[in-house]
Formats: sequence, C-alpha cells, structure tokens
Amino acid sequence: MAKTAAMRLLELMVLKGDVAKVIEYLGKHGNFETQSKVQFDTSAAEVKPGNNSAKELFEKLEATRSYLEIEDVNTFDETVSIPTEEDFLSASKLLSNVDELRDRENEVQEAKKRATEAYSEALAFSNLKVPYSELEHLSFLSLRIGRIDPKVIDDLLFSVAGRAVIIPLGEDKTRVLAASSKKGRFALDSELKKYGFVPLEIPRDFKGIPDDLLEGLKQETINVQKKLDLLIEERHNFAETHQKILLHLLQTYSLGSQVFEFQSSLESTQLVYRITGWVPEFEATEVMNALDNLTKGRIALREFLPKEVPSVRDGREQVPVKLKHGVLVANFERMVFSYGAPLYGTIDPTPFVAFFYTLLFGLMFGDLGQGLVFILLGILMIKKVIKNFPVLGNGFGPIFCVIGISSSIMGLLTGEFFCNNKLLIPWGRWVTGLFGTPREYILETMPSSDTFDKMFLFFGFTIAVGFIINSIGLIINIVNNLILNRKGEALFGKNGLSGAIFFWYVVAMAIRLMLTKGTADSGMHFYDWIVIGVTLFGVFASEPLGRLVDSKRPVFVDGVGVGLISGFVQIIETLSGYLSNSVSFLRVGAFAIAHAVLGFIVFTLQNLSGGIGGVSISIIGNVVILVLEGMIVAIQVLRLEYYEFFSKFFTESGKEFKPLKFKYKD
Repeated sequence: MAKTAAMRLLELMVLKGDVAKVIEYLGKHGNFETQSKVQFDTSAAEVKPGNNSAKELFEKLEATRSYLEIEDVNTFDETVSIPTEEDFLSASKLLSNVDELRDRENEVQEAKKRATEAYSEALAFSNLKVPYSELEHLSFLSLRIGRIDPKVIDDLLFSVAGRAVIIPLGEDKTRVLAASSKKGRFALDSELKKYGFVPLEIPRDFKGIPDDLLEGLKQETINVQKKLDLLIEERHNFAETHQKILLHLLQTYSLGSQVFEFQSSLESTQLVYRITGWVPEFEATEVMNALDNLTKGRIALREFLPKEVPSVRDGREQVPVKLKHGVLVANFERMVFSYGAPLYGTIDPTPFVAFFYTLLFGLMFGDLGQGLVFILLGILMIKKVIKNFPVLGNGFGPIFCVIGISSSIMGLLTGEFFCNNKLLIPWGRWVTGLFGTPREYILETMPSSDTFDKMFLFFGFTIAVGFIINSIGLIINIVNNLILNRKGEALFGKNGLSGAIFFWYVVAMAIRLMLTKGTADSGMHFYDWIVIGVTLFGVFASEPLGRLVDSKRPVFVDGVGVGLISGFVQIIETLSGYLSNSVSFLRVGAFAIAHAVLGFIVFTLQNLSGGIGGVSISIIGNVVILVLEGMIVAIQVLRLEYYEFFSKFFTESGKEFKPLKFKYKD
C-alpha cells in the first residue's frame, strides 16, 4: 500500500538581490510550503522593504481596467514575471493617457449635466406668459417661484389649503409657483421652507421662455451629447488597442505585489534572507538545482529529513502531507482532504476511495444512457467547454467520466437505457445465452415474485462489498499504528487487530453456519467461543494492554473501576458498530432497486402518454433522475466512504500540504 509522499525541509539563504526572483520561482511552481516562523538569531538590524508600490500600481491598473470596461482574466499567463523598469514606464504612460481621457470625459459629462438642467428649467417656465414684474407688483398677491420635490407637493397643498395657491410648473413638476395674500406671505414662506422649497432668481421682465432660446438650449444639449459619444467611442478604441498591454501589466504587478508581501514577512539581515519550507522528496533535487542555476550559485541550500527537524521531533510541528497520484486518482484527493489529511508517513487511502466510490455509484445508479450523459459532461469539463459546473466547480471532469462508465456498465447488466427497460433485451438474451438459458436481463433489480432470490443474492453482494471496505479500513488502521510505533493501538481495541480478528471470524463463522445448516457439523463449537472470547478480551482490555505493550505507566490511567466500565462500553460499541457498519451497505441494494423503480415509472408514463407528451415525460423524468437521484447517490456513497471506511483509521488528522502559490486574484 502506498504511503503519503516523503517530504524534505529546505533551508535557503538568499542574497538580497536574488530574493525576489527566488520567491517568484517558488510561487510559480507551487511545490514549496513555507515553514512556520522560528526565531532567526542575528545581531544585524532587520531590514524590511518599504511601501508596496507594486500593489498601489496594481490597484490603479485595476481601476483603469474597470473604467475601460475590459474583461478580466482568471489566471496568470506563463510568461508573466516580476515588474521591470520597462513595465513601470509602460504602466505610467498608460495611466497618464487614461487619466487625461477620463478628465476630458468627466468635463464633458459635467457640461452635459449643466446643459440638460438649463434646458429642463427653461421648459418648466415656457407656459408662464404673464410678465413676472407685473405679477410681483400686485397689491394683494405675494408670489414665490422655485424648486421642490414633486413627492411633497400633495402634502404642501394640504398644509397651505385655504391660505395659498400652489401651481406646479413643467411636466416633471419640480418647479412651482406659490401665491398668497400679502398678509400671509410669511406663513407661506415658513411652509415652503418646511418642505424644502428652493427659490429661483427670475429676471424682472421675464414673461416666459422664447422659442428661439428653448431651441438654442436644446441644440446645446445635443451638441454636448455628441461630444460625449465621441469620447466614449475614443475610450472603447483605446481599450481595444491597449487591452493586451493592460492585462499583462495587471498580472505583472499582481505577481510583484505578492512577491513583495512574502518578502516582507521573511527573516533577514541587511544582505541575506532566510527561507525555510517543505518540499516533496521527489521534487527536492529539481528545486535545489533550479534555484542554484537561477542565482548562478549565489545561494546556500541545506536539506533536512523530517526526523532531523527539532520542531517535528518534539511535536510542535506536523510534517505536511502530500499525496502523489496519476491524473485520475488525483481528482479524488479532495474527498480525502475534505474529511481530513492522513498523518505523515501513513497509508494513502485515496486509491481505495477512488475505486470504491466508482464501484458503489455504479451499483446504485445503473443506466446506460444516463451513464453516457455523465461521461459526456466529464469530457466537456475536461475540455473546459463547461468551465464551472454548478455546485462542484472545476476539476471534477475525470470523476464524472469514471462514474459514468461505472453507471453505464451497470446499465448494461440491468438492461436500462434512459429508463427504457425493453431496448437492451436482445443484448441481455445474447449475453445470458452464452452461459445457459437466455434471459431478458443479466441482472434483475426490478422487484417481483420471480426475482426475489436474485435480489437476495444482490443484497448479499452489497454486504460483501461492505465487508471488504470495512476490512481494508481495519488493515489500514493496524498498519498506520505500526508505522507510528503505536503497538498498543495496532493490537488492541475495536479497530485494532483484536477487533479485526473478531469481525472476520464472526463473518466466517456465520457463512459456515449457513452452509452447514442441517448437517452434523452445524452449530457453534468450543473453539468458536475461545476465538470470540480472546478477541473480545483484547477489545475489553484495550487500554491497559495497550499501555503495557507501549511501556506506559500507570496501566489504568483513571483507576481499575473506570477501566472496567470503559471495557464494557468498548464491547458494546464493537458489537453494535460492526453490525451497523455491515447493515449500512444494504442501502446500496436499496438505491439500486429505487433507481430501477423510478425508471420503470417514467417508462410506463411515457408509454401511456405516447406522442409528444410521452417524449416530454421521458425527457423530464430522465433529467429529474439525473439531477436529484444523481446528487442523492453521490452523497450516500460519500457517506459510506466517510462513516464506514474512514472512521476505522482516521482517528487523528494530519496537515495538508499547501504550497506557496501565487494567484492572479484572490
């Protein structure tokens, strides 16, 4: 069984002039996880860089990209490197040109706003034909003209009812003419002020807006809009011609900003920076050679085994866990790490997870047509035609392909093709005819009185699969504890060797009793009780026996009484746990039957409806089964992996290897 990848700790002593390109190399290749900071004893003054000018430029460039409405990228280009003097000059020139363009556009926008407001105001008074000077000198009237919020006009009318007249002006009613008696002008002014009235200065001889003035103002707004349209077109043209250089500069300064942030966190003297971190053993030599070439030999490198690192030896630091797999199995790593990371140096469970997840999904979701849909989705995700699958995101293409293949194979066995259980009958008869009497289906999952015995065998097969999964989990736990020099946990306890032998022996004994039922050899024998008793004693006394084997004292940590009670609890947990762990796999057969029944219902409704209605029912039914049942089955398989498999050996979680990796944007 494969273990987690061996790791090495590298210590790099880098000159100040080389540190930026060394950090760039480490961040680009993504195979170096920085070690937790430890004290770096130095009498020299610690030198830290100044302000992050790269970040400031990046933020300005990002604002420019938004202004120019240029679509952003998601990842770094392979050619991107830390900023150079040439990049700085290009960025400065680009930002200067954009600032000049933005200023001109803002100026025209302001001119448009003024012209539009003037034209709107003039229109508001176009229906006022009596000279204002005549109205103002009336002996019994006091007039006010100004702006007001149209929303409060009704409230104003109610407030001044009987004391003044309010006349809305213009179509938008944002200006009003208010009239009251001379005696009531102070009360009118008070009410107008309460509702946000803003007086307007009106010429003494004003009697309305002449048509030629209205036309002039209208033409002014049109001319300003034309200028604005030309500037917008200029902006779009500028964006088109400078898009490539802007995106390049954005990536360059994003990288430069992250390099700076990392560099500023390092321990350093005036001339030397110290970087320590973990690297997979299979990449350590390549990394050291590359860094030596990159700095032309101006770097000091030291390599340490994990057991040579003091912080690892005394338990202050965990060695990060890296799993090494091919392209297919690597896609299942997230399922492992979402539960927890294995301890460093222990068995890597990912290959088992990949195999059993694929097998169980196919058993529970068997349909040739629907399986082909999964395969197609997987291919489209791999080819990045589907770039972000709902809920899951990227990176699941290979998983869709393998579960699609598994589902398709199960569909060939059960004779289902998009819920149609008649189309593959010739195939079933041909295959079964090769081995005896032809039958319509190779494997019967549809409940009926004729298929009861076959379904019973199928449920037995699913329990057998569960027995294998549970057994592998137990073996991994035993081996892991031996690797970690925990002999007590490896030998005793419900998941140790004693519990495993009990489980295996009881299963073997149950099979023997079923096969010998009614014969002279049937029933339990004295040696059965001996094996069961010895193994259960190993479970019962797991704590004291384990501490004896590991040379730990005292044997009973919390006293003999607590130890006895704990032992009985261990017995109960073992008996109930192994029973429930085995019975849990009956759900595999139950879901297989449920899938067959759902398919039968869809196919029956399709035949009853016929024509376009039947086709619609078939499409909708298959989509519902693919989406809803597919999600339920995927979750149930993951649950079986987590609770029946991982629970056997995942008693303690390690630390996942998370290398330094620069991202274009978080």
